[in-house]
Amino acid sequence: MKLHLNKWARLKALSVCCMLGLACSPLMAQEATNTTDNIKAAIASAFEVDVTAVEKTPYEGIYEVQMGANIVYTTEKADFVIAGNLIDAKTKADVTSERVAKLSEVPFDTLPIEKAVKRVIGNGERKVAIFEDPNCGYCKKLYKEFEEVDNVTVYTFLMPILAPDSMVKAKNIWCAKDQAQAWGNWMGKNETPPAAECEETPISSLLALGRDLGVQGTPAMFFGDGSRINGYMPAKNINEVLDKQSRVISQN
Repeated sequence: MKLHLNKWARLKALSVCCMLGLACSPLMAQEATNTTDNIKAAIASAFEVDVTAVEKTPYEGIYEVQMGANIVYTTEKADFVIAGNLIDAKTKADVTSERVAKLSEVPFDTLPIEKAVKRVIGNGERKVAIFEDPNCGYCKKLYKEFEEVDNVTVYTFLMPILAPDSMVKAKNIWCAKDQAQAWGNWMGKNETPPAAECEETPISSLLALGRDLGVQGTPAMFFGDGSRINGYMPAKNINEVLDKQSRVISQN
């Protein structure tokens, strides 16, 4: 009889909780918050890293630990860390890659395009912003690929990080009377930008922006739908991404 009473008591308590959801939900939410906060503190302390967020995954007992755009996994006790891609066994989806891509998205309208060298191709209705170093070989290849891309405005954020004279070239390009022409002559024809002077450049702020966005190399492309792609892409793939972004934007 005692067993039945205990069972009845548990069911009654559960019923009360359901009816008084406002009283129980905050408690459960607080417990969840305490768990993620504890994980965040434990990982940050153990590895001396800046943990930006911790979220429970759909997989039992597994938590996602975000460090900027990087992700590792742990348990609620944070007694170990798994670094690597999590693959869903049922769908075969690369969960980690999808999450990293999502976390790396940047709303295009938050980018300071007034600090960019602007290149308009065709009617310029599609948009892409690219962090580029004047001495970046793949950036030069990418520049030529855009000759095969239709109707796009390319905003280049000068990010001189590869060589000592990258800064010199970047300043001369920004201070040129025709920035787009100076940039195009260098990237497309290998004509060294002539010396030019101006009161100030946005280069320091762009370097800081690149660090904030986790740009670790050039080229790094940011598209109008918020997505980003690190590295070089051929024109065919660029057109595919731009076509996809146009469809996404038109649906919103």
